[in-house]
Amino acid sequence: MKALVRDRYGPPDVLEVRDVAQPVPAARQVLVRVHAASINDWDWGLLNGPTFPWQRGAPRQRVLGSDIAGEVVEVGSGVRRFKRGDRVYGDLSGFGKWGGFAEYVCASEKRLVLKSPRMTFVQAAALPQAGQLAVQALAAAGPPKEGRTILINGAGGGVGTIGVQLAKAQGAVVTGVDSAAKFETMRRAGFDHVIDYTKEDFTRIGRRYDLIVDTKTTRQPFDYIRALNPRGTYATVGGPSMPHLLKIPLVGWWYRLTTGRTIRIVGLRPNRDLAYMNQQFEKGRLVPVIDGPYPLSEGREALRRFGAGEHLGKIVLII
Repeated sequence: MKALVRDRYGPPDVLEVRDVAQPVPAARQVLVRVHAASINDWDWGLLNGPTFPWQRGAPRQRVLGSDIAGEVVEVGSGVRRFKRGDRVYGDLSGFGKWGGFAEYVCASEKRLVLKSPRMTFVQAAALPQAGQLAVQALAAAGPPKEGRTILINGAGGGVGTIGVQLAKAQGAVVTGVDSAAKFETMRRAGFDHVIDYTKEDFTRIGRRYDLIVDTKTTRQPFDYIRALNPRGTYATVGGPSMPHLLKIPLVGWWYRLTTGRTIRIVGLRPNRDLAYMNQQFEKGRLVPVIDGPYPLSEGREALRRFGAGEHLGKIVLII
């Protein structure tokens, strides 16, 4: 089978499409013919270096890609949920499982759900990780309320363009922060207001929000407190700055005690809400914003675009 493979850590140049052995499913696994796969932060991070500094040598995950959509072509002897011909999607990343940037991948039946019949494979592949982070971040402030004010930082990517649609369906007023080059896409996705982060610091312009969803986490915790309404919530889904992320659980309790505001990290629960994503798609409340799709042969260029932060919505590879 064809796969996008790397033998060492490094920039996208280390990737190349090769013929590799097709995997064989274990008893509780299915073999999926992958039709589409999307790029996530984890792919970019694992491409450039190991998760932990003590991990040395060649990467364990030679084929990246965790968010897939495709068709079940073989089932293990212990599989109960799926049969051949089922069209499925999901996030494979739990317990170090990857391999989605390939024509075939083995996956635990627990990592997949049936996709909506109306959903294309490309649309389905865009949803698992970014969609789950968006759903779970929006829930961080409790049940939705009509008129709730929400700001999404790093809004032009997958979490932002999915999150705004779900938030608008709940009656929220949503502001997005990103570069001006993404404003047209953001407005089409549903943002009521947009802020160019290169010209304005949303934590210092005097506006406050009931919920801030952050995909970047590039500031100190107190900066976000300043932009929250009383009893507001700041929820980060990750970002490149580990020191900033580590401070949140250390000082969050203190800010809640002294200010009444909440800051927290959203711990991804893979695939938990994919049935909800199917429902929202069926109701016309959610249409993933797709950057591409790109063929597997252009995987290096697609990863490079992702790493540069130039993507609009979710970058998807067709395989």
